Amino acid sequence: MEKTNLTRVLIVEDNPGDADILRKLFSELKYNPANLIFADRLSAGLKCAERKDIDIIILDLRLPDSHGLDTLIRVQGVNPYVPIIILTGINDEGTAIEAIHSGAQDYLVKGQIDSQLLSHSIKYSLLRHKVVREIKESSLTDELTGLYTRKGFISFARQQLKIAVRSKGDILLFFIDFDGLKQINDTFGHQEGDNAIKEAARILKETFRDSDIIARFGGDEFAVLVINTLKGSEDVLKNRLKENIEIHNNLKDRKYTISLSSGIARYNATPPDTLDELISKADALMYEHKRKKNRD
Repeated sequence: MEKTNLTRVLIVEDNPGDADILRKLFSELKYNPANLIFADRLSAGLKCAERKDIDIIILDLRLPDSHGLDTLIRVQGVNPYVPIIILTGINDEGTAIEAIHSGAQDYLVKGQIDSQLLSHSIKYSLLRHKVVREIKESSLTDELTGLYTRKGFISFARQQLKIAVRSKGDILLFFIDFDGLKQINDTFGHQEGDNAIKEAARILKETFRDSDIIARFGGDEFAVLVINTLKGSEDVLKNRLKENIEIHNNLKDRKYTISLSSGIARYNATPPDTLDELISKADALMYEHKRKKNRD
């Protein structure tokens, strides 16, 4: 069998017999078993899925601590960048097909897998995932800032809200407006306006975590979905954002100052807020902040 070029494969499977079969099939591919990572619970699998060097995930949807499509959704929430192959029983192919529609790349039926089928599934799952990701990134990433676009933000934020309903996780939405961008454009030209937008994006990247969803929502608007927050973190993040803006404004030879108005809304899980409701609340609070700054 052809040797794969994978570095790490995460296998989330609670049945020791099925895990042993997969281990044997990988050995027939001349794949180094040391590069196989096994987890027998979703909780353990989620921790492993956070690793940056996972190339592909083979996932059983029926685990002791999770069942059905929720298993897939939770793994995607932790690492949306890795292709997932579903393991399913012969009587559960319907759920596996639903998983394909929900973003999994392929499925394998237990008891019907051989090394050739496994090899083909991995090869084409990696290829399909790469193509889909390139198509998505072309429309989901803002060319100027490298942040998500509005479309990208909505796509990933809705996924995180679904997870929050199940996990009771705390989420904050920051809606942010760049004050005075038109004046910068009119005074210094649109190239300098673009530079100002890029600088604002850098400030947001310095303020929030890599795991948070940061987007350029419109021309001079930004949105940030802060995931798994603690009570009281609103003030911590507001102060951090303010401090980072001041650091940038204190740099030498500045032609203008950066000013950002923000509104913060906390997600309510019971009853669950829709993303539109959360954005509307944060947007209203942002304009309230802007009006207050203009009065002062």
